[in-house]
Amino acid sequence: MTRTLAAVDLGAQSGRVASGRFDGHTLHVDEVHRFENTPVEEDGRLRWDLHRLRNEVATGLRKLSGDVASVSVDSWAVDFGLLGAGGRLLHKPAHYRDARRAGAFAGVLERVPARELYGRTGVQLLPINTIFELAADADGDLGSARKLLMIPDLFHHWLCGSETTERTNATSTQCLDVQTGDWARDLLERLEIPPAIFPDVVAPGTLLGPVTAGETGLGGVQVVAGATHDTAAAVAAVPLRGDRSAYLSVGTWSLVGVESDAPVVTDASYAANLTNEGGVDGTYRVLRNITGLWLLHECRRAWADAGRHYEYAELIELARSAEPLQAFIDPNDARFSEPGNIPARIALYLAETGQRVPPDDAGIVRCVLESLALKHAETVDALTNATGRQIDELHVVGGGANNDPLCGWTASACARPVLAGPAEATLVGNLLMQARALGEISSLAEGREVVRASFVPVLHEPDDAPVWRDARERFAALANAQVEVHA
Repeated sequence: MTRTLAAVDLGAQSGRVASGRFDGHTLHVDEVHRFENTPVEEDGRLRWDLHRLRNEVATGLRKLSGDVASVSVDSWAVDFGLLGAGGRLLHKPAHYRDARRAGAFAGVLERVPARELYGRTGVQLLPINTIFELAADADGDLGSARKLLMIPDLFHHWLCGSETTERTNATSTQCLDVQTGDWARDLLERLEIPPAIFPDVVAPGTLLGPVTAGETGLGGVQVVAGATHDTAAAVAAVPLRGDRSAYLSVGTWSLVGVESDAPVVTDASYAANLTNEGGVDGTYRVLRNITGLWLLHECRRAWADAGRHYEYAELIELARSAEPLQAFIDPNDARFSEPGNIPARIALYLAETGQRVPPDDAGIVRCVLESLALKHAETVDALTNATGRQIDELHVVGGGANNDPLCGWTASACARPVLAGPAEATLVGNLLMQARALGEISSLAEGREVVRASFVPVLHEPDDAPVWRDARERFAALANAQVEVHA
């Protein structure tokens, strides 16, 4: 009998509720509710409007039809809420792009040297990581906090009262010991972060209990802690064909990595700033975070403020029309990390690096997409060097799988074929982990067979033209340029 499963996927720009129907062989996914996720300014900080998000999720869950067997929530990583007495949320969760978190970065590394922090946690050193927000304690909440819950955990707490955290998201915090799988309590104490606030860690696919939140209309339905880190869910839905396959989960962020049975924590992985995040069935996602299509989102917003409104499909066509391989940015440059006038910052970056500034919006869009493709290629090389693994093909999932120019240019930049899809990999992975928890699927490998049976990827072959080899050399030179960083 076909089972109906409910997936809630919360992204940094939007959220959606979907239903999945699994007949034992194929999975069918239907989006039933989509909503914007717009941060708010409160007390001088950029925060997530958790109350509004909860209302939107409840609205979506009430739209579900059929006999729902289970529900699971996934979201972006690193952000969290602190619960006080009686389960009260002390503050709306701080946004990872809030400037105060980045301000704590240097202070933490003075107390715990960067190489030591990486060695203990295996996590890429990024100012957005949870540990820096906790060390800053910008809201002064740690003294009265009873429990720390990541964003999906907060929703599961609302749905069924659970107070646990799931492994794939816990590993993103830079608070978990990569070797023991437990919280790095001594390291936390050195940063004056109380270890007692961290909850028990559960494996992906854990049943948490029945829904008790009456506003959802799902009373008694099982809540599942699936792969609650949205990238972990997406990777679970990538039909990898062995150790020579890499994945690119392309959305707000581009996550480029390989799946490994063990963490890779070496001098080479540290130098490449690779991270080790938990995956399904005890695997690790050895990857690098790249600022992704958020750059295009911010460009679109800036142009709309100036009276030039573009749909995303129009931006893709603009990119096709622009002159190729004229100018590049490093998407991970610090000046692109906070919201603002990204087109102006791109122009400034290009001028400072001696490159031609595109004359129009089409040129900016092409610059962003080609730069992402080249950053993907740089990261694939870093993964090969750090893991010693030969990579023969790339699987692009997430919203970027629908961006044909980006997929094609990534294939050419990486000199490897790209298999694009499924675009809704995060929802698919969320649903597969629920099926796993309910006993409908026995393993990660079986889940990927379901993906192969349910979705047909689009193949993008690389263009081996010399212009792409030249572009890679020019892009590599940017990494060595000493450019003054502007906020």
